[in-house]
Amino acid sequence: MFKFALAVSVLILATSPSPPFAQSAMQGVDMTLPRMTEAELSREEVAERLAHATEAQPADFTRMRLNGLDLSGLDFTGAILRAAAFNGADFSGSILDDAVLDQAWAVEADFSGASLRNASLFQTQFRRANLQGADLEDARAAADFSRADLRNANLRHADFSADMRNQSMGLMRGVLRKAILDGADLTGARMNRADLEFATLKAADLTGADLSMTTLGGADLSRANVSNTDFKDADITSTRLASLVGQTRDQFATSKNLERAIWE
Repeated sequence: MFKFALAVSVLILATSPSPPFAQSAMQGVDMTLPRMTEAELSREEVAERLAHATEAQPADFTRMRLNGLDLSGLDFTGAILRAAAFNGADFSGSILDDAVLDQAWAVEADFSGASLRNASLFQTQFRRANLQGADLEDARAAADFSRADLRNANLRHADFSADMRNQSMGLMRGVLRKAILDGADLTGARMNRADLEFATLKAADLTGADLSMTTLGGADLSRANVSNTDFKDADITSTRLASLVGQTRDQFATSKNLERAIWE
């Protein structure tokens, strides 16, 4: 299902307790290896660990292989899934509030209708994942959502902004290239320096969101609510800005490549 070239970097990811994880983590990784395709626990075993978890000792799945499992409807509140692999797994309707999914692999996973409120999603790989109707309110989401489906998701106050403290590892930021965010609620979201190239945000609510220095080349914001949205230094090359709601005359005055935006 996954077709990527084998590279030495995947050996590091598979053996290192604290793998280096830059924005380009997917490059050169062979997604057909057991680390990325197999599971070492069953749904029943996962559920048992969750049942015995406490607030003081949350369920810990660090670096575990949970690929392809049906984990729908389970309560992972506060669970630790750091650097775990659950590609293609089904988390639909599950609760992952306050969970830690940093550096995890969730390629093509199903989080439709799941709750990830206040979850830590730093450098998580959500490429082509299904997050339709998911609740990521207040989540730290400097993750890779390339081609992910976030239609009608609750992203209020979610933080996709770049982490300016880790520049030696590359620009750690939310990447939503070609992601679908139609109808999503991004009220108050922090997306400064995020990558939204060719993303669709049709009829999305961007009220009060920070899109300063965001890459919006080729994105579609048709009918989006941009009341008090900050577009300072955002690159709007070929960005579709038709029928915006709440737009003010000077809102895009400091955006980059204003003359190349599409207004119809």
